[in-house]
Amino acid sequence: MSNIVETAVGAGSFTTLVAAVQAAGLVDTLSGPGPFTVFAPTDEAFAALPAGTVEALLADIPQLTKILTYHVVAGKVMAADVAGLTKATTVQGGELTFDTSHGVKVNGANIVQADIEADNGVIHVVDAVILPA
Repeated sequence: MSNIVETAVGAGSFTTLVAAVQAAGLVDTLSGPGPFTVFAPTDEAFAALPAGTVEALLADIPQLTKILTYHVVAGKVMAADVAGLTKATTVQGGELTFDTSHGVKVNGANIVQADIEADNGVIHVVDAVILPA
């Protein structure tokens, strides 16, 4: 198996996320022992942001880091575990809210693919970029 970053690179649908993680200097952290749970927005999720948002974030590393770490929860939280949760604290310090009434949503973003396991955690694919309050 590969670590979270290697798994995301290998998937091919997270090029924007991987570029953002590299720009924010989070590769070593997310390649570390973990475990981590990453709610990973697809390239399409980043493309759906207003024009210029990704470029602005890449130029504002503190804000980019805040948003990226808002997508990460310490520990390995599998999909079956999410079903029993209503909230989880992110590495950034904010809280994610889960809704399992119609599929599984995290802060309104749909989890479109769950439980992509890596050596140091798990990735759940989401269809939107989750922004901290």
